[in-house]
Amino acid sequence: MIPGRIHWPGNPMKHTIFAVAAAASLAAALPSAAHARCYGCAVGAGVAAGVIGGAIIGSAIANSQPAPVYVAPPPPPPPPPSAVYYDEPDHPVCHVEHRRVWEEGYGWHTRRIEVCD
Repeated sequence: MIPGRIHWPGNPMKHTIFAVAAAASLAAALPSAAHARCYGCAVGAGVAAGVIGGAIIGSAIANSQPAPVYVAPPPPPPPPPSAVYYDEPDHPVCHVEHRRVWEEGYGWHTRRIEVCD
């Protein structure tokens, strides 16, 4: 708070707009001298009223709350995968292994041998 200034509770923008609107309506209500050749007086008053009205409506729109936004909830998580069971095969399981074999006259060679469990 600034010392020496009047503190107005609430929104100071609203107080400013209302003060400007009150001053404009008071100025419009004051009697003035009628001029016989005042062709553009109504245009000036219309422009002033439009500016003041636009300021009032604009501040009302700016101070309004935004519309609530609906956000859909996330979808439920997928179900866990079902357990998978494998049966033991009826026949033996075979695979290929590489083994070193000694051949007379040639030496060591690698041969593929099928091994069944």
